[in-house]
Amino acid sequence: MGNRLLREGKYWMLKNLSGVRSAIGGLRLSGGLLCGLCWLGVPLLAGAASVGEAIGQEAKANGASASSQKKIDKLSDQTEDLAADYRAALQSTRSLEIYNRQLESLISSQEKEVESLKNQIDRVTEVGREIMPLMLRMIDSLEKFVELDVPFLEEERNNRVQQLRDMMDRADVTISEKYRRLLESYQIEYDYGRNIEAYSGELKDGGAKRTVDFLRIGRMAYLYQTFDGQESGAWDQKARKWVKIGDEYRTSVAEGIRMARKQVAPNLIRVPIPAAEAVQ
Repeated sequence: MGNRLLREGKYWMLKNLSGVRSAIGGLRLSGGLLCGLCWLGVPLLAGAASVGEAIGQEAKANGASASSQKKIDKLSDQTEDLAADYRAALQSTRSLEIYNRQLESLISSQEKEVESLKNQIDRVTEVGREIMPLMLRMIDSLEKFVELDVPFLEEERNNRVQQLRDMMDRADVTISEKYRRLLESYQIEYDYGRNIEAYSGELKDGGAKRTVDFLRIGRMAYLYQTFDGQESGAWDQKARKWVKIGDEYRTSVAEGIRMARKQVAPNLIRVPIPAAEAVQ
């Protein structure tokens, strides 16, 4: 009986001891879990702070990256602009090189032209010394020709010769202009022999002067007729005087005067012409 109680008592103690151990174990487990949870919360809080800091750093990095990208874009635009300017400058340089080569050719040509002009100016001085005596001799010849020619428009032709002489002494007229005027006078005299002309003027026949109509047909015939048509005459170049012509020429002379003045259409007329003489 006593042993039984002893065994039961041991069993109860062992059972209670097991419960106590379980309770202690539970406490230990709870404490450990609580402790573990406490220890786990520390790094979680630390991790959250690190994540926030990392996010902030990443935001800063993104901002810096965006700023850097803007700088890169700006530098890229500047580089493109500089490249475009360089290409334009290069093209302009090529154009200038071509233009300079052309200018060099032009300058070379102009230098040759200047040299040629200098030589011509030197020759002009020599020609001027030679041509002035020639022009004076031409004026003398023209004056002599007018003096010996049929005496039509004497005053006009003599004035032209005198104007040429006066012009030779003028310093404001170039040699080329003097020569041109002289040739022009020769041309006028040449044309007199190829045209027909009628005009009114004074007839100097001896000491008397009368106003009549003159008719010149080249240099072949030089005639006059009074205003009333009653008297007609012709210049005798060999005798150097006026001679009256017959009434058979009266109508022809009047018709010739009207033709020269373009009052009637050109037509054939009959006028006295001196016979040609053999040249000695």
